[in-house]
Amino acid sequence: MRYLRRSGRASSKHNEEEDMTVIALTGANGRLGSYLREPLAKLGTKLVSSDLADDIGELHDGEEYRRTDVADMDAVMAMLEGVDTVVHFAAIPDESPFEDLVGPNFIGSYNIWEAAYRLGVKRVVYASSIHAVGMHPRTDFIGVDAAHRPDSFYGLSKCFSEDLGRMYWEKRGLECVCLRILSCAQVTSERALGTWLSYDDLVQLVVRSISSPVVGFTVVYGVSNNDRAPVDNAASSFLGYRPTDNAEQYAEKILAEAAPADPQDPAQSCHGGVFAKIDLGESGIAHMNIVDDRK
Repeated sequence: MRYLRRSGRASSKHNEEEDMTVIALTGANGRLGSYLREPLAKLGTKLVSSDLADDIGELHDGEEYRRTDVADMDAVMAMLEGVDTVVHFAAIPDESPFEDLVGPNFIGSYNIWEAAYRLGVKRVVYASSIHAVGMHPRTDFIGVDAAHRPDSFYGLSKCFSEDLGRMYWEKRGLECVCLRILSCAQVTSERALGTWLSYDDLVQLVVRSISSPVVGFTVVYGVSNNDRAPVDNAASSFLGYRPTDNAEQYAEKILAEAAPADPQDPAQSCHGGVFAKIDLGESGIAHMNIVDDRK
C-alpha cells in the first residue's frame, strides 16, 4: 500500500482548527504510559492512545484508543492518521533474545518514524534509555553527547532508534526528542538514588518535549533532580525541563540496607546497572526489584 506525505493542513480549515494538537501515545497500557495518558489528554485537543491490549480501561476526556501492533506498518499508518506529535513508548522494556526484540523494538521504531514522515507528523518523542550508553563507567559524568555504548540487545535497540531519529531529522526534517530514561520506578536500590525519575518529572519531561517550539534532534536524560544524578542535561536545558523531585529522601534507609560496594562488579560500576552484567538475551528486570504500580 502506498501513502503520500501530508504536506500540511488544508487551507480550507478554520484558524482554530489549525491550532488543534493531536497527540498519539504508543505503549499506553504500559507502566509509564499509564501515568502519561491523563496529562497528555489534557495537553492536546485529542489523545490517540495505542497498545496491543484489547482495551485499556476507562478513557479520559479527549482520549480514544486504537489497538496497534507497531511492527505492522499499515496499522501504524492508520493509528497516526491526523496526528501532530507521537510519543513513542511501545517496546519490549527489557533485555530479551535479539529475535524477540526485532519486531517491537527495531521494526516498530522504523514504522513509527516512516509513517510519521509520510503523514506529516511534526515530532516524535521517543522513550530511549540509559542502556544506550550503559557500558560507560558510573564514575564518568556523561552528557547527552556521550558515545553509544549499549549494554544489551535492548540497549542496542535504543541506539538504533536514536540514530534513526537523528537521520530522519537531518534527511527529512522530522523533529525528534529522545528521552534517555534512567530508572522511572520506585527507589529500591543504591543505584536508584542517582538514576530515579519520578512520575511527576516524567510527565514534565514529556510535556516539555512536546511543547518546546523547536527541538530539531535532541537527546535528554530522563532523571529527577537527584543529588547523586550521574548524567548531565546542560546541553538540553533549552527544553525547559526542570525536575523537582530528589531521591535523596530515600538515601538513609537505602544505604543502611545496601550490601558493601564492589567496584569490580559491572552492575555497580557501569551506568547500565545490572544490564551491564547479564548475558546478552537474559532478562535484566528479573534481577531487579521493580514495583508494578501502574495507574
